[in-house]
Amino acid sequence: MPALEKIVLGFPEARETIHEDFRLFLTSMPVPYFPVSVLQNSVKLTTEPPRGMKANLKRTYQNYSQEYLEDCVKPQIWRKMTFGFAFFHATLQERRKFGPLGWNIRYEFNDSDLETTQTMLKLFLNGQEEIPWDALTYVTGQINYGGRVTDDQDRRCLMTILAMFCTPDSLKDGYKFSNSGLYYAPSDGPLERYREYIEELPMNEKPEVFGLHENANIKFQQ
Repeated sequence: MPALEKIVLGFPEARETIHEDFRLFLTSMPVPYFPVSVLQNSVKLTTEPPRGMKANLKRTYQNYSQEYLEDCVKPQIWRKMTFGFAFFHATLQERRKFGPLGWNIRYEFNDSDLETTQTMLKLFLNGQEEIPWDALTYVTGQINYGGRVTDDQDRRCLMTILAMFCTPDSLKDGYKFSNSGLYYAPSDGPLERYREYIEELPMNEKPEVFGLHENANIKFQQ
């Protein structure tokens, strides 16, 4: 069957809208029969996580809706902890830019880690009267994110960072995520309040938000 016939199979109206020279290749691994010249002359699109704490948090909160932040039996705690874990996730990803100062091994933390953590958080909040901090810390640090970590020192670092966000103090307004106090837990409110707080963050963050010395920027620039 010709390639065009495969594409329009089951969609007769497509015959009138698809150019006869159009071809679609779908593959998940290298194949010897794919013409390299076609690949070299094609338009290639890639999706990469945004760079910087502000951009990272901004993208995360663009995917949220007010209904999503209300979908919990403890909505206020859910919103506060959702922001805390989003900040934690951004911290882990952005530490990679410092090379060995950030992580001994470069780990590919991605959105699925955050989504899994938030799913577990909602289950804990909906299913238990009190927040099981120890269980939440273990599941998040040792399983959801820790499942990617193979270096013992990196795991220790991850758990130390997590301890700043997975704590009862993180539910308090103004709880500081950095020594300078520039990064803190905003007061609870609708989705727009969190988005407004993120918009006020600086474009270029200082290493102190990651728990690193100012000299870490030298390594980053190198």
